Amino acid sequence: MPELPEVETVKRGLEALVVGKKIKKIDVYYPKMVLPNESEFIKALTGKTILGIDRRGKYLLFHFNDQQSMVSHLRMEGKYSVHSHEVPLNKHDHVVFEFTDGTELRYNDTRKFGRMVLIPTGEEYTVAGLKTIGPEPTPETLSVDYLVETMKKHHKSIKSFLLDQNMIAGLGNIYCDEVLWLAKIHPLQPTNTVPLGKIVTLRQKIFDELTLAIKAKGTTVFSYLDASGHAGSFQNQLHVYQRTGKPCERCGTPIERIKVAQRETHFCPFCQKLIKDDE
Repeated sequence: MPELPEVETVKRGLEALVVGKKIKKIDVYYPKMVLPNESEFIKALTGKTILGIDRRGKYLLFHFNDQQSMVSHLRMEGKYSVHSHEVPLNKHDHVVFEFTDGTELRYNDTRKFGRMVLIPTGEEYTVAGLKTIGPEPTPETLSVDYLVETMKKHHKSIKSFLLDQNMIAGLGNIYCDEVLWLAKIHPLQPTNTVPLGKIVTLRQKIFDELTLAIKAKGTTVFSYLDASGHAGSFQNQLHVYQRTGKPCERCGTPIERIKVAQRETHFCPFCQKLIKDDE
């Protein structure tokens, strides 16, 4: 699933490629992908101009004239790309926005899990998923006080906590593994037992890692591509994710893999020791 750096990269690419363009026609080849329904979706957005695109967590928010917006979630395999109208469609292109200049914005999704929700501008945060979304992982929005107060209320593992979009927006499996390794915190460490010093370190590592990942235009491990069809390069800078059995860069201990919150989780058993309450 694309995480914050990948979605931010897509957003920036789309801003350069489609903002200011007017929609001439919309083709929906998988009606379940658009809400509230295909006919209303097409009628509302045909003839509209894309005024801007925002990102919140893993969501893209497209804004059109006449106070219309579209909330889009890429889910597991979704991707946007821009092509000339003459370029043949891919069999997994499920929603196509044709612009008056002859180009098209195409949404491709092999698993068909992605969704686009039509919503009046200003009501985006009534959409499920955005209603309860946590703060963005930036120095301005994710404070030490917030983390301390929130983390002490939870007994679940720190990996589960970081994956929860209601706690912090945008982190997924890859970056959770990476920031926990950087902060030397075991993924199974109960959230309410993480000491203050580690919380401060974790917060900073989240900022640092996401900044680097965005600069590298995201991580391409499976199928992620940006809006221009290019892969990201941050997979070349990963420390533990999908490095099972390889030596830890810090201590040389083989990286191990376990399941946490039903997700494959990678960590160094030496650098990331599980701290018991009585230690």
